[in-house]
Amino acid sequence: MQHEYEDIITEARNQFEEILRESKQAICLYLDDTHKVCDRKFASMLGNESADEWAHVEEPFTDALVKEQSQHALVSAYQETMESKTGSSIDITWKTKTGGNINTDFILVPVSAKEEPLALHVITKV
Repeated sequence: MQHEYEDIITEARNQFEEILRESKQAICLYLDDTHKVCDRKFASMLGNESADEWAHVEEPFTDALVKEQSQHALVSAYQETMESKTGSSIDITWKTKTGGNINTDFILVPVSAKEEPLALHVITKV
């Protein structure tokens, strides 16, 4: 399954390459805690040197990146988006590498790569 998921996230990265490169908003594609990709805007927003550095964070996504008071809202929105195949918009506070906080408008959109569902995250700093 690990190899299959690597193929899926690689396909998603290729499929959304132009959006990841050119969007004026921060972008993330999330399959699971290990298989995720973001643009340089999102990585930089959270204090990472590169999108690759961000992608190699090994802690669970919500624990490592999301302030505790926003974790439940994010997980609930993600589950609803993936189950109902409908987008959602919520406010999320992120944790930076240096211990700071970033408040954002966060949009979740269900997408797929290789027929596997994953979430496209569109993040705007407020």
